[in-house]
Amino acid sequence: MQLHFSPSMRSITISSNSNNNNNGFIDLMKIKVAARHISYRTLFHTILILAFLLPFVFILTALVTLEGVNNCSSFDCLGRRLGPRLLGRVDDSGRLVRDFYKILNEVKAGEIPPDLKLPDSFDQLVSDMKNNQYDAKTFAFMLRGMMEKLEREIRESKFAELMNKHFAASSIPKGIHCLSLRLTDEYSSNAHARKQLPPPELLPLLSDNSYHHFILSTDNILAASVVVASTVQSSLKPEKIVFHVITDKKTYAGMHSWFALNPVTPAIVEIKSIHQFDWLTRENVPVLEAVENQNGIRNYYHGNHIAGTNLSDTSPRKFASKLQARSPKYISLLNHLRIYLPELFPNLDKVVFLDDDVVIQRDLSPLWEIDLEGKVNGAVETCRGEDEWVMSKRFRNYFNFSHPLIARNLDPDECAWAYGMNIFDLHAWRRTNIREIYHSWLKEFHYGRI
Repeated sequence: MQLHFSPSMRSITISSNSNNNNNGFIDLMKIKVAARHISYRTLFHTILILAFLLPFVFILTALVTLEGVNNCSSFDCLGRRLGPRLLGRVDDSGRLVRDFYKILNEVKAGEIPPDLKLPDSFDQLVSDMKNNQYDAKTFAFMLRGMMEKLEREIRESKFAELMNKHFAASSIPKGIHCLSLRLTDEYSSNAHARKQLPPPELLPLLSDNSYHHFILSTDNILAASVVVASTVQSSLKPEKIVFHVITDKKTYAGMHSWFALNPVTPAIVEIKSIHQFDWLTRENVPVLEAVENQNGIRNYYHGNHIAGTNLSDTSPRKFASKLQARSPKYISLLNHLRIYLPELFPNLDKVVFLDDDVVIQRDLSPLWEIDLEGKVNGAVETCRGEDEWVMSKRFRNYFNFSHPLIARNLDPDECAWAYGMNIFDLHAWRRTNIREIYHSWLKEFHYGRI
């Protein structure tokens, strides 16, 4: 079958091939076309222009698809953006966002309905939304309730973590819980555990100011052994070290046994109990005796540290500070002995006082070369440093400056210092009335005026 156009484009003939016809074709149909109003040249140019523009239309369509209607920069996108406005139709996305913000503000200011059941997981939330067909406001309330619940659980977990750390730090590990009892038994049954410390021939060195004298006041045998051993091992002159370890009456036998059976030669170690100091009498320390035995104070330090505490009104950091400040060791006489060092060691001029929670990692001999310029105490300040938790302590962190007596006598911005390692000039200390001032403040505290 063939299609023939006349040269004038006025008729169209449809022919079919045949074996009986000499020409091989039979005219099946002949169609006459009305007079043309568009010239062939015009039609040709039109088809040519369309063939040129179609690829660009395809490219623009692809750009719209790839870039997205709201995010593209092509001309077609511009038309899509302006078209609805020109035709009187407005995009509803802006109104939807404003309505959403309005709902969020209402949910923020309102109260969560008490009968609203919060899902336990995101999957359950999606399932509840599908099954119950919640509106946007109910959905927002559910999200708020889930987030607040999660925040409470995280906060409670943080406080529980701090409590566990506090108990772990202040408790004795189970494996060494009976260490003191075993060493006390050793003291009564083993003559080597009762040998004199130091030997008689070394007793004069206990008051020799050419030696480096360290003082450690503790009832923790294991902690004391760590402090002494680390100091001796880190020292470049261990033969110049003299340790004065002070403990209470119940721990004395165990403490003596440990250092008698585990000597730290060539250093010298002296073990003394509080009851062996003649100067420590009720007449000299009446306030400390009262503070240690007063029931209200003992309950504050030895009682439940969480009872009566409103955890919602405090931060984990403040709570940790309060736990640390309420450690029972702070009302122990051993903790207050540092204020009586000039009287307990009348023949010494300079000493280094160490806490039982330190580990010495370098030689401390240069401390005895420091000129304190007539001052009593040399210590490390704790208000300057990179560690914001440790090195941010000022007087305001330790004192209640809402009390007029404290506000009148102390500066809240005064830098605090670390008392884990202090070097004391006892000769300069004896020229002051520090002990009397200390007693006067303790009296104010004991009688409830602070």
